[in-house]
Amino acid sequence: MIRCMAMSKLMFAATLLFAGRRRGGTTAFQLYRQSSTSSATASSAFVTARALHPRLLSPGSSITPITPAATSSPSNSFPLRASLRDLLEGGNNNNNARSSSSMTTTTSDAVKSTPAPTETEAAAENQIDKSTTLPINDNETTIPNTQPLKTSPSSSSSNSILSISDSYDSGNGEFVSFHIADGEEDYTDVIVHVNIQPDPFTDLEQKSHFQSFSFRSTINYNSPAIRGIFSDKKSIKVKYVVDNASDASYADAWHGASIFVTKKSTPYDADSWYRTSDTTYEKGVLSWTHVHDLKEAGDSSAYFAYFPPYSYQRHLGLIAQCAEKEGAHVFSLGQTVSGREIDCVKLGTGPRKCWIIHRQHPGESMASFYAEGLLTRLLQLDDKWDTVSEKARELFTFYIVPNMNPDGSANGYLRTNAAGSNLNREWCPSPSPPAADESSTSSSEMYDAPTIHRSPEVYYLLKHMDESGCDAFLDIHGDEALPFNFLAGSQGMSVWGKRLESLHGAFLAAYERANQDMQAKVSYDPEKPNEGMKNICSNQIAERFDCFSATLEMPFKECWGRPAGWGPERARQLGASVLDALCYVQPHLRDGGDFWERLPDEDAYVEPSSKY
Repeated sequence: MIRCMAMSKLMFAATLLFAGRRRGGTTAFQLYRQSSTSSATASSAFVTARALHPRLLSPGSSITPITPAATSSPSNSFPLRASLRDLLEGGNNNNNARSSSSMTTTTSDAVKSTPAPTETEAAAENQIDKSTTLPINDNETTIPNTQPLKTSPSSSSSNSILSISDSYDSGNGEFVSFHIADGEEDYTDVIVHVNIQPDPFTDLEQKSHFQSFSFRSTINYNSPAIRGIFSDKKSIKVKYVVDNASDASYADAWHGASIFVTKKSTPYDADSWYRTSDTTYEKGVLSWTHVHDLKEAGDSSAYFAYFPPYSYQRHLGLIAQCAEKEGAHVFSLGQTVSGREIDCVKLGTGPRKCWIIHRQHPGESMASFYAEGLLTRLLQLDDKWDTVSEKARELFTFYIVPNMNPDGSANGYLRTNAAGSNLNREWCPSPSPPAADESSTSSSEMYDAPTIHRSPEVYYLLKHMDESGCDAFLDIHGDEALPFNFLAGSQGMSVWGKRLESLHGAFLAAYERANQDMQAKVSYDPEKPNEGMKNICSNQIAERFDCFSATLEMPFKECWGRPAGWGPERARQLGASVLDALCYVQPHLRDGGDFWERLPDEDAYVEPSSKY
């Protein structure tokens, strides 16, 4: 006997326990439609929220989703489109003001009720971590990998409505929740909430930094939700919300920021990125919108980032290009915590030693583009010859480190290496902060730096610099707050005087003449005389070698007072232009006389200010 069944609705949300701080991975929202036909037609639909535990995953592994017990209730003949929308919002037909709170609560409860891993599982997890550890060198003890492996679930089925992924080099972005908006916010169709994942905890600064991010969002045209709810649309407008933006390391810097987006199939096509026009930071959350095309074939994806990423693969490609050029010597200063080489490019035959390092802070990817522009011009990687690069190679012997922190760069960190060290605070010992080490008995104890275990990147670099000497030094960074390219000098160090002040002024004036994206008036407020932080890189180098030494900062934001379009290409141009400024000051770097009396007025030092 065939019995007619009324349309029923079933919704559930289930997650597996996340162990520790999850970085990487994909969270997919599966929307299924089941239908059966008899003398009367009935259909049912349900939504599965599925989060995959990285500890349980390995390449090629599969996960069996949890299957809920079915429940049913009588229903009127709602059209499929309406019932799907209702199911996504928790089954409340009478409330048009939808939110994701029901999904969040269900997920939270599931996490609380999930049993802790067994001793066998814990041992297996530890074994995985140990198997990925690389020693610093043959003579040193193996350093544990402080970052869990990034793992990706198997490919989502064609039923996925939306997925957020950061499982790629430099990715950082964790899904929180989403809901369908019914156009309630600026004609938005879907609102997606994400969080930025923090760096490892830094003992010296006693915090976990985070600010930079990069993630992929994929909307699948073939999902039943898209076919049903948005069947009459050629595109959907999605609002992306960063929920924990107010807790970022430099939360005030979100004001005036504009997020980058690319619709290319890879995030590493630097020239394909462009800035969103509606980025806002209000009530502690960062948000922007993007219109996803609903294409007949394949997924509709987009990548979003604080600044376009620069991959480790691209870095290795740059190093390979340099190694092939006559006159260039590529060597490793040593290995990072995770076993990557700290690549250095040595070139030129000049008497003055110039060291330029990049990307101590891994989230500041513009520094890698700067290095690419500098090396491209110096070594004519683009086959373009010019007199300035030839002169620079005659005046200087260059030591260029394109990426000081490849571990942090690959892991999507903002400021630390794989051991949780902020490299730009590791250049000499400094007082330990309270509770930095549980074994410490007094806050007056010293924090030892650099060390081969905690900051090998700085340890090995300083070792080579002491052997080679240094006459000019630049440390290339990016700044979240100030919308300018600028130079921060060593005004707070004991060696600062008329000589270094004049070199600083002449260098900046020449740089401005070579590239109008550089300026002198706005910078960090100078440190007071003899009160500079010696554990900061450029300060330590100035003091150690009594030389011109500065930190060069580039903005995440658009350049104030300059044409729009600040991004990777102009960072490359700024890197190339530094050769003009270096060649200009080279004769004075070790001049023992009063050379500043011979400099034109336009080269005079300008005391900067952070106010603009």
